[in-house]
Amino acid sequence: MRALPALALGATLLIAAPLAAHHGWGAYDAARTLELQGTVREIDYGNPHGTMRLEVPGKTWFVILAPPSRMRSRGLTPEMVAVGRQVTVVGYPHRTDEQELRAERVIAGGKTVELR
Repeated sequence: MRALPALALGATLLIAAPLAAHHGWGAYDAARTLELQGTVREIDYGNPHGTMRLEVPGKTWFVILAPPSRMRSRGLTPEMVAVGRQVTVVGYPHRTDEQELRAERVIAGGKTVELR
C-alpha cells in the first residue's frame, strides 16, 4: 500500500517538471518594445524554442526566439542567424532580467521575419 502514494508522487513530478521548465510570456513587458542591433555570439536553433546571445554595444542580451519549425516556415534559416552575423531583433524585455528579450521580429540578411 505504500507503493501507491510513492507512485502517484513520482507520476506527478514527471508531468510537472517539463511544465515548470517552460516559462510563460507574462514575464515580458509587452508595453515596451526594444530594437537591438548587434552581432550573434551564440545561437541555439533548438526546441522548444531557439535562443541567441546578441552582443550590442555595452551589453550582451539573451534572446528568446520562436520554435525552429516556425522560424523555418517563416523564412528564418539557421544560416541567417549564424554566429558572427549582424542582425536586428525587435521584442519585449523581461520584467526582471535586464539582459533577456523575447523576440517578435528578426531582421537578418535584409529580410524581416515575424516570429509570433
